[in-house]
Amino acid sequence: MRRQLDVAVRHSLVAQARNRLAWVLLIAFVPVWYLLIGSMIPHRAAPLLLRATGTTLHVDGHELTLITAGLSAITLITGFVVFAATRRALPFDRRLVLAGYRPAALIGAKTIAALAVAAAVGGYAALVLLAFWRPPALWAVAAAFILATASYAALGLFLGVLVRGDLEGFFLIIMLALLDTFLENPVDNPLANRPVLEFFPSYGPTQFAAAGAFHHQVLAGMAGVSLAWTAAFALLGLAVLRLRMPHRAARALRTG
Repeated sequence: MRRQLDVAVRHSLVAQARNRLAWVLLIAFVPVWYLLIGSMIPHRAAPLLLRATGTTLHVDGHELTLITAGLSAITLITGFVVFAATRRALPFDRRLVLAGYRPAALIGAKTIAALAVAAAVGGYAALVLLAFWRPPALWAVAAAFILATASYAALGLFLGVLVRGDLEGFFLIIMLALLDTFLENPVDNPLANRPVLEFFPSYGPTQFAAAGAFHHQVLAGMAGVSLAWTAAFALLGLAVLRLRMPHRAARALRTG
């Protein structure tokens, strides 16, 4: 089991690393996105409600927009990378199961690889942010970015095994990521402090990053909310993946 897991993890990471377009987008698109979005938003105060504490912060709208712009870019890229890698690997995964691989090893490997991609993308976006703004608590922004990318990595895994075509998956990732991060920013959305936004995946990371960067406060509950989204998407995706693997045929092959 350990050997199968190690091989499957390496295969999953190599499959995701081969998506050169996604990594070019990550390297080039993230700083350009920061520059474009940041240049359009002036340094003007904007109210942001920290719902966990009931505190309304009057933050710099330009700086808050840089956070949400980063979230928008990296959630899209992470979702694409994991979705595309999952879709391409499905036929090969089925052959591995028929050859005797345990489905649990493949499922665990996909989870580990998706989280590794999320950590790399989130950490990179936080470092690039330093070229445009030096937040007082960079670690909080970096942690929020990684939390958000983990959720969208799990979403990419879920959609990769659920939808029938690439177009449907790409459309769902684009629409959810753009709407999700746009609605959380009170500079762009006058309704950003409404309770309904608690039910969006980027709510927890946005609140966590804003509390750390603007209020020097750690909202552990918001990190928990984000991790709950990650767990929910991952469990749904892994359940669908397990159901679609030819486990009966694999048992027959091993015993025959």
